[in-house]
Amino acid sequence: MKTHSSMLHVRMDTDMKQKATEALAAMGLTASQAVRLLFHRIAVDQAFPLELKVPNARTREAMAEVGEMVKARRARFTNADEMFAELEEAGGQ
Repeated sequence: MKTHSSMLHVRMDTDMKQKATEALAAMGLTASQAVRLLFHRIAVDQAFPLELKVPNARTREAMAEVGEMVKARRARFTNADEMFAELEEAGGQ
């Protein structure tokens, strides 16, 4: 049986496309192969292959905090020791 093919055109940010294409290349995939793989999983599973959720309040707060850090061009921690200390403290609660 002869298979027909069709084109899919997608608009996206140039920087995102470049970063994603580089990441896919490191995995040994082209962008076209990745899109075909995504569509294959959707067709076979009848579901999107990633779990998509509306972020809860805690996640939204974290996302807002990250957004502010990016705008201010500052990190939450000055070194890894500070980060691990806070994680350990939070884990004890």
